[in-house]
Amino acid sequence: MPVDSEQACPIAPVVDIVFSRWTTPILWTLNEYGRQRFVELQRRISTITPKVLTQRLRQLERDGLVMRAYHAEIPPRVEYEISELGRSLAPLFATLATWSAVNLDKVEQSRLDYDAADRPPGRRS
Repeated sequence: MPVDSEQACPIAPVVDIVFSRWTTPILWTLNEYGRQRFVELQRRISTITPKVLTQRLRQLERDGLVMRAYHAEIPPRVEYEISELGRSLAPLFATLATWSAVNLDKVEQSRLDYDAADRPPGRRS
């Protein structure tokens, strides 16, 4: 009998929420640098487009991980801040940062070794 993905891996929904392509850098930046205006976030995450940043910020606000503050000034000012719920992910990010520092070189070496190995004809994976 097939098992749905949440039963097979109970962290799958969390991975879907937190580890999408742009969510992690946004949350990391807000956690590390505090409240940011849109342009500040865009500068810090230089490879993200304004459209995608807007979409991801809206989703993160919807998920309760980011708070948006609108200041009715001339010109209007909008700031984003990580919420308490989002901040609760900080230990996870710290653990992943440590793992990265210790293991990413090993992953890269493994990839190089794999790519350099002779493979039987017809086998690509």
